[in-house]
Amino acid sequence: METGTQMECMGQYKMLPPEPGTFQDREGLIKYVRDFGANQGYVVTIKKSRKDRRVILGCDRGGVYRNRRKIEESQRKRKACSRLINCPFEAIGKKEDDVWVLAVKNGEHNHEPLKDMSEHPYSRRFSEEEVRQIKMMTEAGIKPRQVLKALKQSNPELQSTPRHLYNLKAKIRQGNFLEKNIKSWRPNRSVPVNTSTSTTGGSLEQNNHPLKVPNFIGGKFVESQGSSVIDVINPATQEVVSQVPLTAYEEYKDAVIAAKKAFPSWKNTPISTRQRIMFKLQELIRRDMDKLAMNITLEQGKTLKGAQDDVLRGLEVVEHACGMAALQMGEFVPNASNGIDTYCIREPLGVCAGICPFNFPAMIPLWMFPIAVTCGNTFVLKPCEKNPGASIILAELAMEAGLPDGVLNVVHGTNDIVNYICDDDDIKALSFIGSDIPGMHIHARAAARGKRVQSNIGGKNHAIIMPDASMDDTLNALVAAGFGAAGQRCMALSTAVFVGGSMAWEDELVERAKALKVNLGTDPSADIGPVISKEVKDRISRLVQSGVDSGARLILDGRNIVVPGYEKGSFVGPTILCDVTVNMDCYKQCLC
Repeated sequence: METGTQMECMGQYKMLPPEPGTFQDREGLIKYVRDFGANQGYVVTIKKSRKDRRVILGCDRGGVYRNRRKIEESQRKRKACSRLINCPFEAIGKKEDDVWVLAVKNGEHNHEPLKDMSEHPYSRRFSEEEVRQIKMMTEAGIKPRQVLKALKQSNPELQSTPRHLYNLKAKIRQGNFLEKNIKSWRPNRSVPVNTSTSTTGGSLEQNNHPLKVPNFIGGKFVESQGSSVIDVINPATQEVVSQVPLTAYEEYKDAVIAAKKAFPSWKNTPISTRQRIMFKLQELIRRDMDKLAMNITLEQGKTLKGAQDDVLRGLEVVEHACGMAALQMGEFVPNASNGIDTYCIREPLGVCAGICPFNFPAMIPLWMFPIAVTCGNTFVLKPCEKNPGASIILAELAMEAGLPDGVLNVVHGTNDIVNYICDDDDIKALSFIGSDIPGMHIHARAAARGKRVQSNIGGKNHAIIMPDASMDDTLNALVAAGFGAAGQRCMALSTAVFVGGSMAWEDELVERAKALKVNLGTDPSADIGPVISKEVKDRISRLVQSGVDSGARLILDGRNIVVPGYEKGSFVGPTILCDVTVNMDCYKQCLC
């Protein structure tokens, strides 16, 4: 009778088992079963495992509570409780002919599904990558509050509490921390529990999407209705951080209309009021410096120190905008001619726009919109689609600082949005920073529509080293300016001209460059992080090879560098070519 009742209860809990199948490795099989189970409302754990042969998976509510201390229930000060209710679910993975085969031994459950995976203790675990970041930030002396804040910036759905962080930090301090023992899987809270009884696996894939970056239009964060997205990839790990929408024309136009609508009242706002907002903005940027830096490191790859410098260089412009009252004063010349006085006044133009590159996600937006809006203009910002996070954070801070709705707007996209901006008669001025070909296109197209255009493009900086130069000072300057930010900046010192020849300098220059540590940007000891993408890494490798094929000497080759634990990362080590001529592609082309 009891068995019949139990079977009846199992029948009403419609949680589907995973579909049997084959997998390339053990980890892929386990991840599939766990993710599928989380989608259905149950959590899967490893019950037994022989890594080279088989693994037995069960529901985390399987088994029974064991009273190991043999204490009678009547003598307990508080009632014993356990999640274990002997759930019969069991799946088995076996290795057969170099593939892992999944079979479901018992697909039934004797409990209700979880309605929200955040209810489960596993949802408060730190992932393996987060544990590495915590370890590195702890060793760098970053405070626990800032560590947790940085982690929640990269993963807003993180459920771990300060207590979990303190427990982990205690293990690190006590030397009980072993990366191989990290229990890193946790259910994805963004995947709702699937109550459907359909046996297709499509629902899991459709729901398991990264965070979609919103547009910022009229003072509100608005999710784009565009169906196409671009993955924002962490260049060190190749993991998807978020997804950027390709904004539709109608959504872009909403941003321009919001800016145009806000312009009349904003231009008549007293300059002292606008300055106060900039004072508040620079205060908020300082407050959230670590949050911005961590986001830049995750999306762009540069070291945390480089990311902080990125923010600080932009902050200098915000501070400059705080003195806009003096900068906006006009001129007056009495009696310039017989009975004629002349004067000039500075007036805002209207809606302005900025198009940003990938290499300085905070600094360049801060070059653009603070000056423009403090002068009384409104602004439409298009960040680089490879790392939009910093611009969204800055928009949020600007709103918190008191910038009125519609004064600053942020839209995402690629070539289409750029062309919309160039062609839009409602936009009166445009600023662009980036590489040569898009810069020339933007300048020509926008200027043809009568816009005021700033187009700061390309950059191949040269150092001329005289024979009597201090070797130590010169080499330090060359290494810092040449390899900082992985060489991805317009002001990178990519070419050194040694008067009298370079042979006397080469060995020491190579040794200094070899001493630079290439690693994940969150590693406090890293000097160089990854380049922005696999495509850029491949392009650098091709340029280096073309130089060698054209007769250059390769005295240091960083193309094949591998960072342990991040073998898929877009890392390029310091690379030095000698005897380069001006007709070689490696001389003519810029990495940014």
